[in-house]
Amino acid sequence: MYTEIYLVDDLEMTNVMHQVLFRQLGMEDRIKSYTNPEEALDDLRMDKDSAEPKLVLLDICMPEMNGFEFLEFMVLEEFPVNIDVIIVTSSTEPADRILSEQYPQFVKGFVQKPLQIENLVEIMSGSYCV
Repeated sequence: MYTEIYLVDDLEMTNVMHQVLFRQLGMEDRIKSYTNPEEALDDLRMDKDSAEPKLVLLDICMPEMNGFEFLEFMVLEEFPVNIDVIIVTSSTEPADRILSEQYPQFVKGFVQKPLQIENLVEIMSGSYCV
């Protein structure tokens, strides 16, 4: 089970909606919400040595840094593989799904917005995959 859950989306409303879903599962105390992906990366950097499993729900289209740039930093900085990333996006482009598959050490799933409680249950059980 994940000890920390990072919500990384430039739209605060999306993060709030996801927090509500986690609250329904009794996991709201694990949530860290970010509208700026650089701040989320900084927080993850501070805890790089931790072996605790973490989940990142990551949007692709963000103005400061897109989700693929976020993943590239994770690779370049050799983030530990105990960080699972689920791409949560409104993109319907097949190229985005293909690009996400270039980060198999981190990306464990690709789901369309809006995230549903059923998606979240699958993600938390580890049965969701790209």
